Amino acid sequence: MLKTDFVPSIIDIEASGFGSHSYPIEVGVVLYNGKRYCSLILPHSSWQHWSVKAEKLHGISRKSLLENGKPITQVCDELNTLLRDHTLYSDAWAHDISWLQRLFEYGGKECAFRLSPIEGIASEWQLEVWDEAKKQVLESYGSAQRHRASYDALLIQQTWERTRSLVDGVSRTAG
Repeated sequence: MLKTDFVPSIIDIEASGFGSHSYPIEVGVVLYNGKRYCSLILPHSSWQHWSVKAEKLHGISRKSLLENGKPITQVCDELNTLLRDHTLYSDAWAHDISWLQRLFEYGGKECAFRLSPIEGIASEWQLEVWDEAKKQVLESYGSAQRHRASYDALLIQQTWERTRSLVDGVSRTAG
C-alpha cells in the first residue's frame, strides 16, 4: 500500500516514430519533489527512421535534433546522475522501456534507475477515473498544451495526483 503523500517520479520519452525502428529523441522527467529534467537527444548515426506523423505530433524536427540535441552519452550520464536508484513511472511503459534501453545501449552505459508502469502503483479506482482526471488537468492548462516529453511527464504526474483526489472524494462521500 502506498503512503497517501506519495508522489511518483515520472518519465516520458518522445520518439522518431511508432515502430520497432524508432528511437528516442527527447526525454522528460518530473521528480516527486518537483525537480525537472528535459533534453533533446542527438540521434546516433545509424538511427535513420523518421515518421512525419510523429514529428507533427510532438513538433520536433530531425533538423532541430541535429542542431540542439545532446550526445547520447551525455543524456545517459545526466539521467543516471539525477535518477540513480530511483524508480520512475511511465504511462506508456512498453514503448518507453524499449526507447530507454536503446538510449543506454547506444550510449554504452548501464541505466542506474528503474522504470515501472504507472498501472503498477495505481489503484483500480484511480485507473477507472484516469481519463476524466487527465481531461480535467488538461483543461486547467488551457491553450498552453504541447506534446513534449517534459510537459507530458508533468501531465502524467498531475493526473496521478488528480485521480487520487477524485478517489479520496468518492471514499469520503461513500463512508
